[in-house]
Order: sequence, then structure tokens, then C-alpha cells
Amino acid sequence: MHWRCCCVVALFRDGVPAEDVRHGEGDALFPAGSYRSDGHRYRLTLSGSAIGNCQQNWLLAVTAIAIVIGTSIWGKGIIKIVPILLGVVGSYALAAALGEVDFSKLDEAAWIGLPIDMDRTAISVMKDPNFDLVVTSIIAIFPIAFATIMEHIGDMCAIQSTVGKNFIKEPGLHRTLCGDGLATFLASVFGAPANTTYGENTGVLNLTKVFDPAVIRLAACFAIVLSFCPKFACLIGLMPAATIGGVSLILYGMISAVGVRNLVETSVDFSSSRNVFVAALIMVVSIGVQYGTDGGVKIGSVAFSGLALAAIVGIFLNAILPDQLGMKVKSFNGKEKKYRK
Repeated sequence: MHWRCCCVVALFRDGVPAEDVRHGEGDALFPAGSYRSDGHRYRLTLSGSAIGNCQQNWLLAVTAIAIVIGTSIWGKGIIKIVPILLGVVGSYALAAALGEVDFSKLDEAAWIGLPIDMDRTAISVMKDPNFDLVVTSIIAIFPIAFATIMEHIGDMCAIQSTVGKNFIKEPGLHRTLCGDGLATFLASVFGAPANTTYGENTGVLNLTKVFDPAVIRLAACFAIVLSFCPKFACLIGLMPAATIGGVSLILYGMISAVGVRNLVETSVDFSSSRNVFVAALIMVVSIGVQYGTDGGVKIGSVAFSGLALAAIVGIFLNAILPDQLGMKVKSFNGKEKKYRK
């Protein structure tokens, strides 16, 4: 998964002026109406998976949703800060009480062990390298980088809107994107999944109102320590899909709402025909390809996901469409207004 790091480096070196990125002027390449609501589009495309998980057991899903909402609204003190955790634990406990969880695998898991499977790491590829397969894989996966870059920028916009700080300028997109790429590169070496900014965290920030980065660092330390406990990993793996689906429904919905709020707060002008065309095609392409095709749009051996294709369409339209399309905007009373960009 080192492709993201490579793409980010190439993008900053050849595509986007470094000064524009440092000063948060991403609109030079990315349309404002797209990356500022990318989390909104991305989580809408994932809503189907959340519903699919919920359908496995709606009782567990609704229990998780009810606990999260109840503790978030009426909880006091520490209860109000951890509604997601309580929702997961409550739904999981109900599943165990109803006999929906088979804990036999938990007895077989060791207490201490390495979280690395060498056969699933990048190092194992060098044992018997197939360079044709490596090149083909890079070409096939590369377009997804556009989607993840847009997702990253969209998440940064959503988080800064929630927290009230401008992370696009400080520490700057050139640092956050580089950190994201380097983390993914390092993770791939050890066979870990791709790192991402995970917009679900935006939903957690909205619920808990805890914005201190020290909390994230502490959580990361706990995650690293617990990763050396296969028994704990097994316990997480046994969690019912419906429990995850119930929590995901709330988080995906909140992220989408934050994306819409971000568009309003940044005053994206949707009375402009240009902005409407760009946003409309991005939304339709990302969601339409997700649910209307089998794995994306294939061009040769390369399959473009809905998000990747939508990112390319948005960047292309933003670059070629003139600031003024020559269309006059009328108000509700029929009077013509000035041209809008």
C-alpha cells in the first residue's frame, strides 16, 4: 500500500505548487465543493454496508444505536464522553446473553503473541518476486490514490470545522498528507491495512467534544500494547456484525451531516451553475458507480472505484470549466442577479 505515499509525493512535486498546499489553497486543483464534502460522499457510499450489517440482527443494531444516542444526550461525566464504547459494549453483552456469540475460539487464542504474519507482509514478496504481478498491482491500485487524497482533505476540512481550528494551514496539508502516506507505507511493510484519516473520528469528536490530541496519542499507545494480545484481538473479531452496523449507521450519518455543514460554513456558492455542475457530477458518479457497477468502471485492466472516478471528474471539471458559464441566476421573485462565479 505504499502507492499512496508515492502518489502524494508525485502530486506535490509535479501537480500542485508546494506553496499552495502549505497555505491551504487546495482549490487551485481540487474543487471546493468536492473535497470539502468528500467525507459526506464517502460515507454515503458506505451506508449500504452498514445497513447490510444491521440486517443480520436488527435487535443488536438498534440496541447499539439507542445506547449511543441515550448516553450522548442524557449521560453525565465520563458516561457522556464514551457513548460509542458503551454502545458497542452494551450491544455485544446483549449478543452474548442471547447466545449469538461463539466464544470457543477465544479459549484457543494465546494471551501474548506477535501481531505480524510474515506471509502477509511486503517482505514476503521478495522471497519469490513476480515483478509482472507487482507492476500490474501498482497500475490497478494507483487510481484509488485520488479517492484517498480527496478523502484525507475532506476529513481535514470536517475535523477543522468540528474543532474550530484551521488544520489546512496549520500544520498544513503538505504535512498531514505526507504523514498519511508515510504511515501507510510503514504499515504495508508489516502487512497492516492502509492508514487513513478515518472520518468516523469526526463523528466521535462531535459526540464526545473531546478535542485534545493527547487522548488520541494515549489511545494509540493502548492499541499498540493490546495488539500483542491475540486473545483481545480474537474478542474484537467475535463482535457481531450487527453491533458494528448499528454504530456505523450513526457515525456515517454524522459524518455526512458534518460534510453538509462544512459546505455551508465555507460559503460554497451553489447559486453558481459551475459549482452545481461540478458537485452534481461528483455526487452522481461516486454513488452511481458504487451501486450501479460491479466493482467499479474498468478501463483495460484498471478498475476505477466510484470515489476515484468522481475525484478525477471533479478535478477535470474544476480545471476546464470557466469561472462564469454565461448563465444568469434568477432570484425567487424572478429578478435577474449578477453573474456568479
